[in-house]
Amino acid sequence: MEKLKNYIIESIDEIRNKVSWPKFSELQSSAILVLVASLIFALVIGFVDLGFKNALAWFYKEF
Repeated sequence: MEKLKNYIIESIDEIRNKVSWPKFSELQSSAILVLVASLIFALVIGFVDLGFKNALAWFYKEF
C-alpha cells in the first residue's frame, strides 16, 4: 500500500513541477491546425467515396 501511495504522490509532483504545459495560444493554434487537417482529410475521403459510388453505379448499370 505504501508503494501505491508513493506512486500517486510522485505522479502528482511530476505533473505539477516537471511537465511543461503549453501556453493557451499554442494550444489554440494546435487545435485549429488539427481541425483544419481533419476537415481536409474528411473532404478527400468523401470525394474518393463519391467517386467509387458513381463508378460502381455506372458499372452495375452497364453490366
